[in-house]
Amino acid sequence: MEKRFLAAALLLALATAAACSNETESQRAAAGKAPPQQPAPAAAQQAQADANAPAQPDAQAGHDHGHGHGAEREGTPAFITDASALKSLAPTLSPELFQGKQKLGYIAAQQIPRTLAQLPCYCHCDKGFGHKSLHSCFVDDHAAHCAVCIDEAVVALRLEKQEGLKPAQVRERIIEQFSRQ
Repeated sequence: MEKRFLAAALLLALATAAACSNETESQRAAAGKAPPQQPAPAAAQQAQADANAPAQPDAQAGHDHGHGHGAEREGTPAFITDASALKSLAPTLSPELFQGKQKLGYIAAQQIPRTLAQLPCYCHCDKGFGHKSLHSCFVDDHAAHCAVCIDEAVVALRLEKQEGLKPAQVRERIIEQFSRQ
């Protein structure tokens, strides 16, 4: 029985990693890019824990537990809507642990954590890992292995800091841009 759970967790982790990639194998090959990295061990452990956890009540069953499930658009991933939850966000990993574009994503998470908590993540980690928002991706190294998470965070930082948009406006722009990918 345990082997089945491990196999299911590994498949879930691999499927989520595949969803995190914006590019097909042929697109990466044409651009001369290396294949995407395998999911982080922490992600695989979380997938195993999720596979063993009892089912949670349906968010649409008539009760509000602080995060949205597509009220703005059908199919929108989860994001936090409860103001009190925004006050007690978990810290994100230090940008100093990363390089390149990953570092930029973690800088964004450090600078605008409350905004990222109010954004959906279009790698759909809310389904694969139980993430509550884009902010959840930066609490561990999930985002470092996911171009979608990094790109969303960098865009959100630009929209807030350079264009002066409020979190709800940033969310609308993120949904508009990333829901089509």
